[in-house]
Amino acid sequence: MPRLTLTFDNGPHPETTEAVLRVLDERQVRATFFVVGDELARPGGRASAERARASGHWIGNHSMTHRVPLGEGGQVEEEIGAAQELLGDLSHPDRLFRPFGGGGHLGPHLLSPTALDYLVQHRYTLALWNCVPRDWEDPTGWAERARQDVANQEWTVLVLHDLPTGAMEHLGGFIDGELAAGVEIVQELPEECLPIRRGVTRAPVDRLVAPGVSPDA
Repeated sequence: MPRLTLTFDNGPHPETTEAVLRVLDERQVRATFFVVGDELARPGGRASAERARASGHWIGNHSMTHRVPLGEGGQVEEEIGAAQELLGDLSHPDRLFRPFGGGGHLGPHLLSPTALDYLVQHRYTLALWNCVPRDWEDPTGWAERARQDVANQEWTVLVLHDLPTGAMEHLGGFIDGELAAGVEIVQELPEECLPIRRGVTRAPVDRLVAPGVSPDA
């Protein structure tokens, strides 16, 4: 049976996140929200994240500003540490961190050597993905691309965005279709998408780290 893990990046956005929470609650589906610190600090942002956590969803760190990939010079303490401090007790105990991918691509732009050391030393869990249907670009067509990925993979970690693009209007229909097709929707993340867990490197990460880049230079 195919498995699907739902994740939402770049929020919280009070209106859209609340709508997503209603859709998930109606179907008794649990997800993970990787929040941006700047959005969490906006009016209504923290309240939405608190409601997500109270509903059983996991909350992860998706950087403070979501502006510069850490492998391209993003400031590690400002992007990871400041966001984590802002999360406080909202954070999942595993200190889930999802790096800014610049369009969802996996590669050496994700982390610098300093960022990698920081994640290990501070016992973060690096949470990656294997499906990015680009809902921010195509608010209606993303669902079909996501369905194809779910059908072709044993376990799909889907990246969506709880932002006001109109894409989340199709979330309920997408979930209903996957459940009807026999897909098991789970909250857990597969080991292959967690190369670092609680500060322990469990899989090679060289492909994710920019060689010789010092984000503090």
